[in-house]
Formats: sequence, C-alpha cells, structure tokens
Amino acid sequence: MKKFASVAAYLRAVPPVPRAALQKLRKTIKAAAPQATEVISYGMPCFKHHGMLLCFAAFKDHCSLFMSTYLTKTLKQELASYETAKGTIRFTADKPLPAVLVRKLVKARIAQNERRRYRPA
Repeated sequence: MKKFASVAAYLRAVPPVPRAALQKLRKTIKAAAPQATEVISYGMPCFKHHGMLLCFAAFKDHCSLFMSTYLTKTLKQELASYETAKGTIRFTADKPLPAVLVRKLVKARIAQNERRRYRPA
C-alpha cells in the first residue's frame, strides 16, 4: 500500500475524474464538520472528531465512503441507489453522493461519536 503524507498528496495520486468527485466530497465533509481533523489512516483520507468519523477512497471502478455499519442499515432507503456493504457506500464519479446526503451522514456520525464520548463508564 502506498503511503501518503497528506490528504492533498492522496488526491494528487487519484486520476482526474474520480479526483474531482472526491474533492467535492471532501469539501462537503469539511463544511459539515469544520471541527474535524483530516488524517491519512488505513492509507486513505479520513476525518476524525472524538474518534473516526469517516474515510473515503478511490478504486479502479468506483469510489467509497467508509463509516458506520449502523448508518448504512438505518439509511437504507436513502442509499438504495448506491451499492452498500458493512459501513461502506460505493459510488462513481458520474453518480456522486449528493451533498445533502453527505451532510446528513456526517452529522449522524458526529452524533454517534458524541454519544459514545459522553456515555457514563
């Protein structure tokens, strides 16, 4: 697995068409979670806020957003037009995730992390 020093370095290595989709996704995530920190984890761009929020990556034939298994089950209807599997949403550059849906996913992940953070021991 290639090591990237930053999210920008990762995106520079992605072909132009999926790169544009991932840059838009990144911008939407950053706007929805301005307090989140961008990191490279598992060899891909990730956002953290009181734990991992989500990650994204480009593959040969698709892009993926990695997050919570619970959310892919809970939002099954809204994700019906995308291929999903255990906490993963697969999409293509020509059919990116809508910004409204991405914001909803980010806010839900923040809420999950906040609940975990404040849970009494």
